[in-house]
Amino acid sequence: MAHTFQVTVDAADPRGLGAFWCEVLGYVEQPPPPGFDTWEDALDAFGIDRSDPNRAFAIVDPEGVGPRVFFLKVPEGKTAKNRFHLDVHLGDGRGAKAAELEALGATIVGHFDEPEGSWIAMLDPEGNEFCLN
Repeated sequence: MAHTFQVTVDAADPRGLGAFWCEVLGYVEQPPPPGFDTWEDALDAFGIDRSDPNRAFAIVDPEGVGPRVFFLKVPEGKTAKNRFHLDVHLGDGRGAKAAELEALGATIVGHFDEPEGSWIAMLDPEGNEFCLN
């Protein structure tokens, strides 16, 4: 049996990085839990400290298919290459999407055309590697 999972990303700016990844993936901010109009109401009801509104941020696939992505504030910055990265499948639209993401703070680090496929390697605004194929 397969198990559900979320992808968790350490971040200096969870809301900012989450908004960037909404653009990459076509995701949306996760709505508050049922019975709550806002996240603030939910956090208050759960007794969770709201003194840092940028402590965490979650995004979800609006169609409910892809995994939840959770951005968690950490004090340290990224110091080494990722051992794990996302490949975002866009097909022929990857060049235009790469330009759009550059305008949002991403960096193109390489274009690759290999027998196994073609992709654009990028860094998100906090230096995390990902590819557009």
